[in-house]
Amino acid sequence: MEKRVLIAVVLSFLVLYLYQSMFAPKPAQRPKAVQTELAKGSAAPAPGQPAASPSAAAPAPAAGTPLPDAVLSAQVVVADSEARDTVIEAGTVRAVFSNRGGVLTSWRLKRFKDKAGKLVDLVPQTLADAARPFSIDTGNAAVDARANGALFRVDGGGATRDPKTGVYVLAFEYRETGGLAIRKTFAVDPARYTINLAADASVGGAPANLGIVMGPSPGDAETGEVSRYLMGARALLYREGKVERHDAAALVNQPTFEGQLRWAGVDDHYFMSAALLGTNAGRIDYRPLVVPDSQGKPLHTFVSYAVNPQGQGVNTTFFLGPKEFDLLKSVDGELVRSIDYGMFAFIVVPLLRALVGINTYIGNYGWSIIALTFLINLAIFPLRHKSVVSMRKMQALQPEIKAIQDRYGKLKATDPQKQKMNEELMGLYKQRGVNPASGCVPMLLTMPILFAFYSMLAYSIELRGAPFGLWITDLSVYDPFYVAPVLTGITMLVQQRMTPQTATDPMQQKMFMMMPVIFTVMFLWAPSGLNIYWLVNNVLAIGQQYFTYKIIGAPRIPRPAAERRATKAGDKN
Repeated sequence: MEKRVLIAVVLSFLVLYLYQSMFAPKPAQRPKAVQTELAKGSAAPAPGQPAASPSAAAPAPAAGTPLPDAVLSAQVVVADSEARDTVIEAGTVRAVFSNRGGVLTSWRLKRFKDKAGKLVDLVPQTLADAARPFSIDTGNAAVDARANGALFRVDGGGATRDPKTGVYVLAFEYRETGGLAIRKTFAVDPARYTINLAADASVGGAPANLGIVMGPSPGDAETGEVSRYLMGARALLYREGKVERHDAAALVNQPTFEGQLRWAGVDDHYFMSAALLGTNAGRIDYRPLVVPDSQGKPLHTFVSYAVNPQGQGVNTTFFLGPKEFDLLKSVDGELVRSIDYGMFAFIVVPLLRALVGINTYIGNYGWSIIALTFLINLAIFPLRHKSVVSMRKMQALQPEIKAIQDRYGKLKATDPQKQKMNEELMGLYKQRGVNPASGCVPMLLTMPILFAFYSMLAYSIELRGAPFGLWITDLSVYDPFYVAPVLTGITMLVQQRMTPQTATDPMQQKMFMMMPVIFTVMFLWAPSGLNIYWLVNNVLAIGQQYFTYKIIGAPRIPRPAAERRATKAGDKN
């Protein structure tokens, strides 16, 4: 039974390591096909360089039926004379629309900055040939080139704001006599980071089927930072009650998905761009893009996407914003599934709500983590107290347990007589009222909380860039000086020294002694917020053990039977 308890503890540690290795966000794999294509091209443009061709990065449309001469020679009747931008400045976003193609050229989030201190822009500014969001795709290359290059007229000269809802309305129109006619109406809701597009088009008087090209979104906010703990761009969609995630390499072989897509789009670690299709059927086409550096080496992977709702016209809402839990839930209850909290999401969500609630009073997420850890330890105090008492009883039984094990020590594991040893041990436990597994139960119960804390700190944008103080400037990344993980290892060692040792096998004792070292190494590159949680958790556990020992007395280390007999013989002499 003692070995089974040890195995359970060791396995719990192993599971943590495997969870961190297997389920932590992985860097986006760079598709070989795209790398080869870009290797022949030029290097990436300098940041801020304008796009040369708005539709170049869109999925290549079929050539389609050649346009009639009447359509090709149609006269423009509604258009603008020059290119101009329309800026929507709100409390949360700064949006820039261009009348060339009636597209979105910039979508800056005012509450979020990149490592360079600039506002995060979900429209990439570093791709010269990237399609701009809300370009159209009719399936005819000639029509698309004219539509996405046309100078649209802006109704009323700009956007109008509804004072009640805070929604901005912006309409673009382009029309030719007997040729191409397109109208786009945008309803921008900055508070929810959504843009509703109502669009229709006709060619030669006949309605055209419309697809919306969103281009490579989200932008390059995390460029150069993709690592084991920071996920790159990937495709994600929700259909038949399940979330599907596909990295860039997988999209080379399967770029198209169809059916009832409640929502579909692209995300990176903290931001996403998605079309909210609801119950309507549709199709989404993906294309991975790799940006090379000045030497032609892959620098950053984007994923471009285009949405084709069912029907000729378009009336679709798009979300372009941060993956904040409450924000996503307010937009669509199922959109929260885009946050990859993993198998312990049912624990992460209440933990996150509790942490955010505490932070509204404290104002520092580091201290909020400490406060939440204290409350969790307060809740499991009775269980831990019972665990220490149980381990003390197990410690007192060690001489008797060792005597039983010695009597059967020469028997093979397959010998039927070996079963009698287990029966005697179980009888001893029952007689003394000891549960050999109760000593490790609190540790096993805290493991899911540890996994949940990891997912919460690693994926919740609420903690992105949240400082604690001194050298810890971001709780979502590792401690740059490794102070927290080292202190965590030291507290584990102190806690282990205070814990009654129930293992009699020297090998088992060595394994227990190695645990603080193993954990310290594992925690070196874990989010600093997780290290703070585990460090404070250990300190509180040490304080609780000290309190328990004040009640039941300090632990006594039983001496081996041979030593006790020698001592008695010495006393008689």
